[in-house]
Amino acid sequence: MQKTLVVITGPTGIGKTSVGIEIARHFSTEIVSCDSRQIYKELNIGTAVPSPNELASVPHHFIQSHSIEENYNASRYEQESLQLLEKLFGRLDLIVMVGGSMLYIDAVCKGIDEMPDADPEIRAALKQQLKKEGLESLRLQLKKLDPDYYETVDLKNPNRIVHALEISLMTGKPYSSFRTNPEKERPFKIIKIGLNCDRELLHQRINRRVDKMIEEGLIDEARSVYPMKHLNALNTVGYRELFDWFDGTISHEKAIELIKRNSRRYARKQLTWFRRDENVHWFEPLRTADIIAYIEYTIQQYDS
Repeated sequence: MQKTLVVITGPTGIGKTSVGIEIARHFSTEIVSCDSRQIYKELNIGTAVPSPNELASVPHHFIQSHSIEENYNASRYEQESLQLLEKLFGRLDLIVMVGGSMLYIDAVCKGIDEMPDADPEIRAALKQQLKKEGLESLRLQLKKLDPDYYETVDLKNPNRIVHALEISLMTGKPYSSFRTNPEKERPFKIIKIGLNCDRELLHQRINRRVDKMIEEGLIDEARSVYPMKHLNALNTVGYRELFDWFDGTISHEKAIELIKRNSRRYARKQLTWFRRDENVHWFEPLRTADIIAYIEYTIQQYDS
């Protein structure tokens, strides 16, 4: 059997964790998380980290393994995850990767040399920085992160500076380093499974999920990391809105409303991203048996 990575992805709130665990158990294998926020050990409720029982049912990797104070990005994830996969493939033929972080998935499957799409959360933070500190602050940041592009960009154009900083902060690489490089070859086969359902049902799932997070203590968790709110890891739906409430700029009710709205918007962005990838095969989350059958059939085709 050829070494195979099965990627389980889809929008936030769709149920990737439970499907991934069921598939991993069927194939007697392990899970590599591909979630850019579940990787932080200080975050739990707001990032929907798998429960202790779920974590105990299947070995997981990259769950609460790093600190929010680390400068972590897709480039570093690409390096670390490929090293881990090489180690795991030494004793496993199939590994399940679960997560919805678009750039992290691309980093593993094809590398991140291709120019990534913009990240609305990082852009919002940069726009806020522009408003509070002025364009000169962004210029100095760009000069530090990407001196080559700094020498060529129109320094009076805030949109171009914000975009360049956004890509640099997302990927950990200078904006100027991105060119039309070919997709990287990987020493394993990749099967991509996308989970989705009716849009109204997905929105209901997201709204219920937010309510459950609040019931489980998301507000206290946000307060515990509030002193570090300036960190990029905390520029995240669920925390950012509560920080605004703590700052007194919005009400408690408005914060909850915005968490739900921004989560739904993020889900739409994820679906738009993944639908562009013709290699993603779509299933409803309750059709796990069909997903397993598809994986087994595809592997047979690889080996025939």
